[in-house]
Amino acid sequence: MDWILAIIVGGIAGWLASMVMNRDASMGIFWNIIVGVIGAIVGKFVLGLLGVAGGANWLLWFISALVGAVILLGIVNMVQRGRVR
Repeated sequence: MDWILAIIVGGIAGWLASMVMNRDASMGIFWNIIVGVIGAIVGKFVLGLLGVAGGANWLLWFISALVGAVILLGIVNMVQRGRVR
């Protein structure tokens, strides 16, 4: 059940991050889920470095997924800056 929740929350976080980073038109639901789940890993790492521990708090996990997804899409934007999206 945790994997299903991770996919749903990751998809929502990835979708919101793609809207924030102006990449919503170039991504489908599959990539939104992938970006959200990877973003959750990145966000948890970044918040761990800042000393914020969430434990089982799903809201903090969602916020970390959103922050991580925005960071991940920012890196993708920097890499693809010279290319056509």
